[in-house]
Amino acid sequence: MKTLRLSLVFFFCSVTTIADQITLKNGDRISGTVVKSDGKALVFKSDLVGQLTIALADVTELQSASPVYVGLADGRTVLGVLRSTNDQTEVRASSGTVSTNKSSIQFIRSEAEQKVYEDSLHPGWLENWTGGADLGIAITKGNSDTTNVALGLGLSRETLHDKTTFYSAAIYNRENTNGVSHTVANTLRFGGRYERDLNKRWFGYVFSDLERNQVQFLNLRWVIGGGAGYHAIRNERTKLDLLGGLAMNREYFKGLDNDRTSAEAQVGQTLSHQLNSRTSIKEQLFFFPNLSRGGEYRINFDTTAVTDITKRIGWQITVSDRYLSDPPFGSKQNDFILTTGVRVKLGIMK
Repeated sequence: MKTLRLSLVFFFCSVTTIADQITLKNGDRISGTVVKSDGKALVFKSDLVGQLTIALADVTELQSASPVYVGLADGRTVLGVLRSTNDQTEVRASSGTVSTNKSSIQFIRSEAEQKVYEDSLHPGWLENWTGGADLGIAITKGNSDTTNVALGLGLSRETLHDKTTFYSAAIYNRENTNGVSHTVANTLRFGGRYERDLNKRWFGYVFSDLERNQVQFLNLRWVIGGGAGYHAIRNERTKLDLLGGLAMNREYFKGLDNDRTSAEAQVGQTLSHQLNSRTSIKEQLFFFPNLSRGGEYRINFDTTAVTDITKRIGWQITVSDRYLSDPPFGSKQNDFILTTGVRVKLGIMK
C-alpha cells in the first residue's frame, strides 16, 4: 500500500510538470508551451486559447517543464529548465543552476525555435522562401459575354540580415456586347526588391519594377533604383518600414515619339500586420516625384487582405491603384483594380 501511495505521488507530480505554466499579475494561471521571448514579450501557446503574446513584465511567474534556451545579458546561452518568480530567475542546466534577474534575459527559445534560429544563420538560397499564389476568375454568358482573370504571385525570403521579395500580378478583362468585343483591362506587373540590414534599425535596398498596361497604351515601364530604409515597427504582429531613394524610369508608350526616360525620387512605406490568428494584411504605398520634368509624378498603391480557410488555402481581397500625372493623350491618369479569389500558400508551413 505504501508503494502504491508513493507511485501516486510521483504520478501526480509528473502530471503537474507536463506543461509549462505562467502566472499573470491579475492572478490568472495558464498552462501550455513556451514558444519564445525577445526579453520584452513572451509568445506562449495554450491548447485552450491558442497562441498568446504577453508582455514579459506582466508575467509574475514562469515555469518550463522542458529545457529551453535562455540568452543572458553577459552573452551566455544556457539550456535548462526555467523558473522565474517576480524578478528572480533560475535556469537548472546539466552543469548546475544559473541564477539571474529577469531583466537580464535577452531571449527565451524552445528547442524548436532554437533550431529555426540556427537554421536561419546560414540558410541556402533555395531555403526560407514563403509566399502565396492568387487566382480569381469571373465569366458571364448571355446578353453580354465577359471574361475576367486575375493572377498574383508573391514570394519572400527573410534571414537575420537581409530580405528578398518578388511580386507579380496579371489582370485581363474582355467584354463582348452585341457582337462588339473590346479589352477592358490587360495589365502585367512584375518586380523585386533586395534589402540588407546596416544595423538593427537601418537598411539599404535596391529594386526593379516592370509594368505593361495595354489600356493606358503603355508597352513597357522599366524602373530601377535603390535607397535607404528604416524599420519603424518590428514585432511579432506588425512590421512597418519607411523607404526613400532614387530611381531611373524608362517608359515605352504606343505611338511615335512617346518614349521617355526620367530620373525619379522615391518615398514610401511597406506594412504587414496580423489582425488575428486567421487574417493578415499587407500594404505598400510609393510616391515617385519626377526629377527630370518638374511637377510630374507617379503613385503606386497595393494592399491585400487574406483570411485563412485552411493552413494552405485562404481567401484574398486585393486593391491596387496606379496614378500617372501625365499619361499619353487619350488615356486616363488613374487605374484602379479590385480583385478577390483564392490564395494558395507556398513554402514550408510552420
